Amino acid sequence: MSIDFFNNACKEPARTDEAFGICDDEGKTKAYTNIDDNTKWVATVRNEGEKEIIFIAIDNCTIVFDEDTAKQESTCDGMLVFDSGLYLVELKNQGKRWLSEKAMKQLKNTIKLLGHYNDLSEFRYRKAYACNKRHPRFTVIDNEVSKRFFKETGGFRIDAQAEIIIK
Repeated sequence: MSIDFFNNACKEPARTDEAFGICDDEGKTKAYTNIDDNTKWVATVRNEGEKEIIFIAIDNCTIVFDEDTAKQESTCDGMLVFDSGLYLVELKNQGKRWLSEKAMKQLKNTIKLLGHYNDLSEFRYRKAYACNKRHPRFTVIDNEVSKRFFKETGGFRIDAQAEIIIK
């Protein structure tokens, strides 16, 4: 079975806004972008170059089942696609220990699934963002953890902050 994460019903039209938010109303709804109500934004996308950016929801949209157990795979909330960039985004609204536990695992698993079903070689810039509404500022990630993430994911850099800058 083949799954195309890049062309599905959850692919939004391209945006060129200088700033927009990525929202997750939690529950069983998919993540989405918004320009009207920044109080709902979990992550802010800064796009000063006004590039065309496409947001594609993954969680609660592209459903992948583990072949061995038939359980639904855990995935991140969505991805931003632009030029030669692919940024995965996991949105959280949690207190302590949010990064090391679930967010990193969801991002890693999504990267594994993306690479299994899709060719990622066209993307020169690959990042995984863990964004937390309760901890919007940059969170320092240990250098060893960062290196291990890069190696385990085939070249994705990990970042933990609620501001995503598109260059």
